[in-house]
Order: sequence, then C-alpha cells, then structure tokens
Amino acid sequence: MSILARFRDIMAANFHALLDKAENPEKMIDQYLRNLNSDLGKVKSETAAVIAEERRARREYDECREEIAKLEQYAIKALEAGNEADARRFLERKAQASAQAESLHKAWQIAASNAEKMRQLHDKLVSDIRELEQRRAMLKAKWSVAKTQQRINEITSSAANSGRSLSAFGRMEDRINRELDKAEALAELNAGAADDIEELKAKYDAPSGASIDEELAALKARIQGKDQA
Repeated sequence: MSILARFRDIMAANFHALLDKAENPEKMIDQYLRNLNSDLGKVKSETAAVIAEERRARREYDECREEIAKLEQYAIKALEAGNEADARRFLERKAQASAQAESLHKAWQIAASNAEKMRQLHDKLVSDIRELEQRRAMLKAKWSVAKTQQRINEITSSAANSGRSLSAFGRMEDRINRELDKAEALAELNAGAADDIEELKAKYDAPSGASIDEELAALKARIQGKDQA
C-alpha cells in the first residue's frame, strides 16, 4: 500500500465530527492529538523521501536535456568540420536521448505530483494539530461545564419528582383525615342512637313500684283465701 493510500483517511479527518460521536470527548481529544503527532512523524519521513525522489527525477530529466543539447552542438561541429558521418552518429544518439528524455519527463511529473500530495498531507496534519492544541483547553472546559450542567439537570429533575411525591402524599393524608373524621362522627351518631334505645327499653322493662304493691296484695289475698277454706 502506498503512503498516499495509507494516509488518505488523515486527509479526510475531521476531529469535530469525531468529538460529536465520542462518549468522552475529553479523552478523545488527547488520544486524537497523540495519533496526529504519531502520524505527523511518519508523514514527515515519507514526505522527505517523496520530495527527494521528485528532485532526483527532475535532475535526471535536466541532465538528459543537457545531453541532447550537447549532442546537437557536436553534430554541428562535425558538419562544420566536413565530417557528415560523425554528425549522423551524434544525431542518432540525440534521437535516443530525446526518447529517454520523454520518459524521464513523465517520471518527473508523477514524482512531482506525489510530492505535492505529500506536502498537502503534511500541511493538513500540522494544521489539525495546531488547531486542536489551541482549542484543547477550551473544549475540555466546555465538556466539564456540560457534565456539571447535566448533573444539575438530573438533581433538579429528582427534586421536582420529590415535590410531586410530597404533594401526592399530602393529598393522601388529607383524604385519610377526612375519612377518619367521617368515621368518628358516624361512630358518635351510632353510639347516641343505641343509648336512646336502651334507655327507652329500660323505661318499659323495669318494674314500677305500683306493680309490686299490686302483686303483694294479690299474694296476701290468695293466702287469706286458703285460710278461710
């Protein structure tokens, strides 16, 4: 796998999107920064190698062009000296060098393109690292505030639930008190009614003094009747 393919995910990296998905953004920031610094070291080494390759390809291409120019000058000198055969040989070598120069030019263009991509990759990493380092403290502070606010919201919600529970308990207590008052009042009414009935029964059930006298007189009369008989 080429260096460009190996680091293509770095070029497309967006640490803001990663933070949104992270369960703990504070740890994610530190880990992402460590990863970027590690990647930056690798990219620097690879970038230097690619740039060196681009310079080598450019140098070979330039040297080939210089050789072509020299061969042409030698051909001219040979003709001026009246040696057409030598001039032909120089021109034949020039044609070979020109074909080689075309291949070297293509190789140099590819190397130059790779070098530019590596420079972009390097600059992207440096920019991300600088931005993250500048914003790390701010992002951590925001995360801390967010966690504190979340805890406050949870406590507030619990307090609200407790208030509703106390209110419901108060309503239940009021209902129980009403039922108790009602039961006590009913018991008093029932007790009063029972006492009245019992008193009324006693009025008619208890023997009166007149009835005893009458019964005593009747007994005496019965006794006297037996004696007379």
